[in-house]
Amino acid sequence: MIIAPPPPDADERVAEMYAADRDDGGVVFAHTQAMAVNPEAHAAFERVLGAVLPSIGVRVYEAATLGAAREIGSTHCLLAHGRKALRAGVVDEAGLMAFAAGDDSAFTASERTVIDFAARLSSDPASMTDADSRRLRDAGFSDRQIVDIALAAAARNLLSRALLALAVPVEEAPGLDPAVASALRRAASGTRHERPADR
Repeated sequence: MIIAPPPPDADERVAEMYAADRDDGGVVFAHTQAMAVNPEAHAAFERVLGAVLPSIGVRVYEAATLGAAREIGSTHCLLAHGRKALRAGVVDEAGLMAFAAGDDSAFTASERTVIDFAARLSSDPASMTDADSRRLRDAGFSDRQIVDIALAAAARNLLSRALLALAVPVEEAPGLDPAVASALRRAASGTRHERPADR
């Protein structure tokens, strides 16, 4: 089990990570505690996200993130970003339930193209060709946005796969309807990807 720095011993960066979680959900999440073991890496991850968001915006970022997380089977990231997508108005609860079941129709046509691209990147990137980028271009995205969509999906792979490999416990997402949370857990291919919070 990964041992996180306890709050009294946390350095300034870790203290900021913990405070952000408490402000957002009232608790410090297990995935944040795991990443707090290397706060410099977490800061680098956040800088990547900060570099891609301005060009693609929250809706496209969440589409790429959710598409990648569903393909990877990341319960952590499906719950966290399902909640974030709801709060940002990207999708409503019915649309998120449908997404969890493999129906992406609540997203726009261009966002569905992003979800598909992120899923391919997350499952078999070696088979991707310029045709994959062309589909994004045909959906209206610029070359900068295409690169940033790829980086957003790749960044999700970095974090999601690290959390899975480290067996980080999966917790409840505060404020997320239990039925929606259950659907997202099923979308992550069942219990093989979950580690009970009390393990």
